[in-house]
Amino acid sequence: MGRTSDAHERLMTAALDLVWEESYGAVTIDNICQRAGVKKGSFYYFYKSKSDLAVAALERMWAEEWKPNLDRLFSASVEPVARIQGFLEQLHLKQVERFRKYGKVCGCPAASVGSEVSTQEQAVCAKVREIMARKMRYLESAIRDGIADGSIEKGDPAEKARNLGFLIEGAVSQSRIMNDPDLLRNLPASALDLLRARSLSSAN
Repeated sequence: MGRTSDAHERLMTAALDLVWEESYGAVTIDNICQRAGVKKGSFYYFYKSKSDLAVAALERMWAEEWKPNLDRLFSASVEPVARIQGFLEQLHLKQVERFRKYGKVCGCPAASVGSEVSTQEQAVCAKVREIMARKMRYLESAIRDGIADGSIEKGDPAEKARNLGFLIEGAVSQSRIMNDPDLLRNLPASALDLLRARSLSSAN
């Protein structure tokens, strides 16, 4: 029947891999089932639609990959500026890694899916907004701590975090359009310029 105990896990993994490799719109339920080795009837046993699966897959990616990574990078034991720099340096390295694996810049799956479906699929868009808001809180916390210790110029932490988020997403989008992960190499320096922050070398 294809309804093995791990079928829904395999479907989520297949969906995430295919969205990374292609795009949300280009991926069909048939593609997902074929990659997962699951019969189409079993897909509908676990999920009502592709968007239902996308929401579950994005939440799993958040819980299993993004949140643990962000918790580590943005630990309170790390200096505020180092948190932001470390996050952006890793972002660049991740895109290089994906580029080597797939032969193209994959970008951020949440942002890519969100911009692609726009207002067409409310549940998917709501999940993307939720995940991006969670990410923003990490940036805002680091910025607030940086303002407090003097390593980041004074200002509204929420506004600074939003502006930094715009810079990051814009840079990642350009990297994907140009298919060049090295466009992200200077993102940490650009972020510090935007925040008017002291680099780690000048802060020590």
